[in-house]
Amino acid sequence: MTASAPMPRPGVAFLLAQLGAHAAGLFAERITGLDLTPAQAGLLRMLAARPGRSQRELADDLGMPPSRFVPFADELEERGLIERRRNPADRRVYALHLTGKGETLLGELAQAGMEHERLLCEALTDEEHDRLLVLLRRMADQQGLRPDVHPGYRNLRPRPGA
Repeated sequence: MTASAPMPRPGVAFLLAQLGAHAAGLFAERITGLDLTPAQAGLLRMLAARPGRSQRELADDLGMPPSRFVPFADELEERGLIERRRNPADRRVYALHLTGKGETLLGELAQAGMEHERLLCEALTDEEHDRLLVLLRRMADQQGLRPDVHPGYRNLRPRPGA
C-alpha cells in the first residue's frame, strides 16, 4: 500500500473562487426582492454612471454580442426602468437612459449593495477591508479585468420568453 500525497491547502485562487461564488449567490438572493438579476443591476449602475451611451457601446463594454444585449435591454425598458432615446448626433443610434423609476430602484439597489458589502466583510476591521480592496484591485488590474464590468456578462443569455 502506497502513502497518498498530502492534500494541499486551499490557495488564494480557490478561496477567491469560493468567496466569489458565495458572494454572488448572496447578492442575487438579496436583490430578488427588487425583481432584478445581478446582470440587470450592473447595467442600471453603468447607465447611472454614464447615461446616454449607445446599445452598441454598452454591449461592447460588457463583452456581449449586440444580438444578446438588445433583449436584455428590452426587458428593462418594458419594466419602465430605462428608455431609449434617439441620439441627436446620429439619429440611427439609440442612447439609453435611466427613467425616474429606474433611478428610484437604483437607490434601493445601492442600499442593498452597501448592506451586502457590510455583511460579507464584517469579519474585517476597516483597515483590513481597505487593504484587501487595494490588493484585490491590484490583482484584477494585473488580470486585465475592468473594475466596473463583471466578466459574467460575456455568457449572459436572455431570460426565457424575454
